[in-house]
Amino acid sequence: MKIAALKERASGEARVSVTPETVKKFIALGAAVSVEKGAGEAASISDSAYEDAGATVAAAAKTVAGADIVLGVQAPDVKLLKGVNPGAWVAATFDPFGDPQRVEAYAKAGLEGLSMEFMPRITRAQSMDVLSSQSNLSGYKAVLACADAYGRAFPMMMTAAGTVQAARAFVMGVGVAGLQAIATAKRLGAQVSATDVRSATKEQIASLGAKPIFVEDVAGIEGEGSGGYATEMSEEYQKAQAELVSSHIAKQDIVVTTALIPGKAAPRLITDAQIATMKAGSVIFDLAVAQGGNVEGSEPDAIVIKHGVKIIGYSNTPSHLPADASALFARNLFNFLSAFWDQEQGKPVLDEEIGDAVRLTQGGKIVNERLT
Repeated sequence: MKIAALKERASGEARVSVTPETVKKFIALGAAVSVEKGAGEAASISDSAYEDAGATVAAAAKTVAGADIVLGVQAPDVKLLKGVNPGAWVAATFDPFGDPQRVEAYAKAGLEGLSMEFMPRITRAQSMDVLSSQSNLSGYKAVLACADAYGRAFPMMMTAAGTVQAARAFVMGVGVAGLQAIATAKRLGAQVSATDVRSATKEQIASLGAKPIFVEDVAGIEGEGSGGYATEMSEEYQKAQAELVSSHIAKQDIVVTTALIPGKAAPRLITDAQIATMKAGSVIFDLAVAQGGNVEGSEPDAIVIKHGVKIIGYSNTPSHLPADASALFARNLFNFLSAFWDQEQGKPVLDEEIGDAVRLTQGGKIVNERLT
């Protein structure tokens, strides 16, 4: 059983899908591991570190030659996979809804694409969930980026020259990224508030010491979709939410938006008119900018200034923390494959619940029910 990991080719991608830690663990299971030369450089992992862990380091073609499983952060182009064994697995993020052509290419090539984004939100799969591990870092990085761009201090400071007031930070969307953003902003000393369409998050917000901001008088709107994801809201709720946010956002110095709906464009949370009510020098970080954006006018990897407010958004936020992001992503992949490792067969054998959820292609066809 040969496991291969290629250097990421996507623009701005600094992560890597294996680390020396997971190389050792895969070898302990009985696998051979091959890593493309230079794959870990952007994540501060040298080729010699992989070799010391027991991996073979080689050029791309030799790395994938005879591979049974290829690991990636972002699924590699099919052209890079020539020489893998027939029906080889590729475990990576595929962006199946945003890049259907890649999925089709994998089917035509006879490869078995395993989409880590489709990992079900169930207890036993938590350690395999790349969306959660990477979102956690994204929420942290978003607040640090805001602190860097904000022209003032976050905490209240009492000095002989006078008092510096604490920054007011508002987090919109309280999933994994939002919760980490709340915790990070609190640690930096800001006065933090947060909102979400899911009423169940009120207690989570309060437990972190932040103030919940919720629509209270619209009955029957819980916002809880399958697997803990948010769903689209009714027009009544959207109107009430917009009015509440408009009055609250005008008082904020920092706003972090995190709302995403799987398979759809990011919902618009902040309009240009609402930005205009904010104080000059305020900062908004749009974590959904790569999926269309929660904030009107936000642009990937650019600082947009509107009405004196800085709007920031990275197309790949976890990649701004490549060492830790790679370590967590690599562990997610190892936890996924090792959980199904059959010692007698010397390879992983997926079950129906998780296997059917993540498998995109098999036997030359697209087989995932979410895509067919």
